[in-house]
Amino acid sequence: MAGLSRKGGASRPKPHMNVTPLVDVVLVLLIIFMIVIPAMEEGLNLEVPQVQTPDPEGSTEEDHVVMLSIDNRGHLFIDEQRVPDGELEAHLERAHARHPRWRLVLRGDRGAEYGEVRALFATASTIGFPGVSLRVNFNGDESGDAPQSK
Repeated sequence: MAGLSRKGGASRPKPHMNVTPLVDVVLVLLIIFMIVIPAMEEGLNLEVPQVQTPDPEGSTEEDHVVMLSIDNRGHLFIDEQRVPDGELEAHLERAHARHPRWRLVLRGDRGAEYGEVRALFATASTIGFPGVSLRVNFNGDESGDAPQSK
């Protein structure tokens, strides 16, 4: 029974885990998920209804806007013309009276105070414009115009 002795005899080999099959299974699962997940993110395949009466081509009165701008110093402009302090509401009321169906587009400088821009929204909404929109840039375009289709 010398082989069974712990102190002086042959020592047992230390067990070690072979991780190769585990790595193989994990890589196969990773590859499956890399293929399946993008296919699932495609979205629903919907067939949207066709329009029976499309909007007429060309410019209509609703397409026109009153452009209200504020620069980083708080100066106000309506259609590129400076509005003196305290006269904004009167100018907007006159513009709305001349063209009641035109929308108002607010274009604010990046450095303009949020509170001032929010106050302009509130003022324009109380006057009665059918819509008040905020002009933003598209993907780094500094002009603020909509991107051109290619």
